[in-house]
Amino acid sequence: MQKNKSLYIDTEALSTLALVKEGLITPVDKLMNAKEAKEVDRTKFYKGVPFPFAFVLAPKGERNHKVLQTLQKGEKVNLITNGKKVGELTVDDTFAIDIEQRLTNIYGTSDSSNPGVKNTRIRLGTIAVSGEYTVEYPLITDNIKRIKNMIAKTGAKFVSSIMLAANPLNRAHERMIRQSLGSCDLLIIFLRKPFTSEGLRYDIRYNALTTFIDNFLPSNKVLVIPFENSYIFAGYNELILDALLAKNYGCNQLIVGKNHGGLGLYYDENRLNSVFDRCKDIDIEIKTIDEYVYCDTCKTLVSTRTCPHGQHHHVHYHSESIMQLIQSGLIPPSILVRKEVSANILSALFPDRFKNLQEMHYALIPGSGLLEKQSEEQFYLDLIALYQTSSLT
Repeated sequence: MQKNKSLYIDTEALSTLALVKEGLITPVDKLMNAKEAKEVDRTKFYKGVPFPFAFVLAPKGERNHKVLQTLQKGEKVNLITNGKKVGELTVDDTFAIDIEQRLTNIYGTSDSSNPGVKNTRIRLGTIAVSGEYTVEYPLITDNIKRIKNMIAKTGAKFVSSIMLAANPLNRAHERMIRQSLGSCDLLIIFLRKPFTSEGLRYDIRYNALTTFIDNFLPSNKVLVIPFENSYIFAGYNELILDALLAKNYGCNQLIVGKNHGGLGLYYDENRLNSVFDRCKDIDIEIKTIDEYVYCDTCKTLVSTRTCPHGQHHHVHYHSESIMQLIQSGLIPPSILVRKEVSANILSALFPDRFKNLQEMHYALIPGSGLLEKQSEEQFYLDLIALYQTSSLT
């Protein structure tokens, strides 16, 4: 018996193949052949539903290239990830890929100074393969089960969703989550889990988010789902893919901030369009929420649309700047990040930071007088309380 040939794919490609196979990007339910791919790239539609670019598999690498050159229609090919067989593909067609055009279709540019373009170029080959396939990827299957079980458990009739990086979780994110909860029975937070190592690790962001949810939100109203943010969810088409994914996971609504990069206007066929024009054929409500800032006159979080005070009174929730504080080991002000969240993140990011934590805690923090072992997270909480003492400020 002849042994199947093999194609070697990374976890990012496997995750994306699994999303499609599980029906989470319906109506896309398979790898597109050359004719379908060309049509989708031209029209930005697939089976009457907006889809921004062709869904193809074109793995890079010399051994993949050699195999792809020899494949025949009907031939079975093993899909290998990290040395393990994760699926099988029955070849329908192979065809050439224009890498520069493919990158432009996804990101709107092929300039490698764009981080997404740079990462995708590294892993994109010049020959695509289409055909029926099967893959095994337990994370996606588990996500579907968790959402279905939560809907059944709560009896939720209207399910809303947010795609969130929480890098790091800040007070504006919290306000957005609370506002979203007011108009739904269940809120699904899809926490982005990129395949790059930029920003805070996923486990740190997840723990910070669940710290807020468990302690400050009603129980059984919020579910956090890991959302592996593969290359197809990048670029200016991100919101269209987010809407498809949320809808196919069973959500009735997708909530986005008005500063979301995917909400921009663009020209198409000499007409000014927005993403809402492209999403009108996706059966999901897309709701926008105002940008929030802290106003030093109002003394609270406010919408930039309703606050009467000028920008010079506003503190913006700029994720990159807050991240710089945290990565430097500094505690962000509590108006930016809730103290429980800051303590959770810093203790995870800088484990065993203090040589004599117990002595420092006993010397600096008021207490009962008893020598009790303190965690780094509790030390940060107590230290923040000292920062907030006002008698000498």
